[in-house]
Amino acid sequence: MSDIPLQDTQREDSSEDDEIDLEWLTLEDGESIRWASAPHRYSIAPAVVIGVLFSIVLIGIPIIVGSYLQYTNTNYVVTDRGLYSKRGVLSKNVKQIGFEKVQNISYSQSALGSSLGYGSVDISTAGGSGVELQFRNIPDPASIQELIAREIDARQQPTSNNSTDTDDVLSEILFELRAIRSAVTDEPVEERPSDTRTVSDERPTGRLSTSEAKSDEW
Repeated sequence: MSDIPLQDTQREDSSEDDEIDLEWLTLEDGESIRWASAPHRYSIAPAVVIGVLFSIVLIGIPIIVGSYLQYTNTNYVVTDRGLYSKRGVLSKNVKQIGFEKVQNISYSQSALGSSLGYGSVDISTAGGSGVELQFRNIPDPASIQELIAREIDARQQPTSNNSTDTDDVLSEILFELRAIRSAVTDEPVEERPSDTRTVSDERPTGRLSTSEAKSDEW
């Protein structure tokens, strides 16, 4: 099985990979898949090695079979709205987390995973205790972490747009209030550079200053 990158269903080397079975996945209207993957094929290498070593005592074969079944029955999906995981051999355990709940994303790689190109991505949620969802042993975990971060930022973008719309509405309300005040006080609608006035700018009506009074007397 292979991972499914953005807007694609197979990688360039798809001739060597099988398509991922996503019949278990139920998407909302308008929801689209950004990435999907099974665990990296080399992630079962340790189990195979251990199974071969213990094959002499007949417990190695169950180890290999169990690891392979777990590998083939595990899928991870990133859409434009959230994260999905499906695990289980005899029964399906499907888990979904929306991007609005994601609090932290991190990835890790063991020494063997770094050399073979796989690792895990851990997702924590707001109000949750520890890791709520983990993409285990997936190919190129760093790029998947970046993909999830970009999708979260894209989902948060409408919030800033709504803030701009709110500012526009407030500006319209203020303009209407100025228009009403202008109609009552005969002041122009245009906003003045400053509404504060110093004492020197104002002079009591109906009175003359001391210098003006003296000049009238002469």
